[in-house]
Amino acid sequence: MSQVAIHRYTNFETTSRRASLESVRVAKDSMGNRPIDKFRPTSELVEDEKEFRVRIALPGLEAEDIQLSAMPDGLVIQADAMHTHEGERGNVWFCEFSRKKLFRRLQLPASIDVDKVTASVDKGILEVTAPKATASTKGEFVVRMSEPTAKSQRPEDG
Repeated sequence: MSQVAIHRYTNFETTSRRASLESVRVAKDSMGNRPIDKFRPTSELVEDEKEFRVRIALPGLEAEDIQLSAMPDGLVIQADAMHTHEGERGNVWFCEFSRKKLFRRLQLPASIDVDKVTASVDKGILEVTAPKATASTKGEFVVRMSEPTAKSQRPEDG
């Protein structure tokens, strides 16, 4: 079993924007000249009273090929797998391997404690455990409204 590195984000605004920007970057990569096969592997999300458990089938990928980002409201899983013919012994008559790119954002139904998320890969299965946030670990997001300026106030009807 190999451990997967986890990027932990606690700021909701930053992580949502980052995930949106990353999805645009992945889309741009797929429009280039390189053939990229975007894949959506089989997966499952299980919840109990204490945690979420995610399992995703990623055959042929190693822990170092996978990037996992944990955010208070979800997980982002990314992977980029390439097949090369370095050091071949003979002619390659055909090859059905292609470059595969994965970008998967899982929105979770409850907040998680990003500092306690763990992940590992065993026999091509990524397993992520994300403990639910407790009252003391849930982040507070405050939106402050500014006072209207003189220019933005509507003139009174006369």
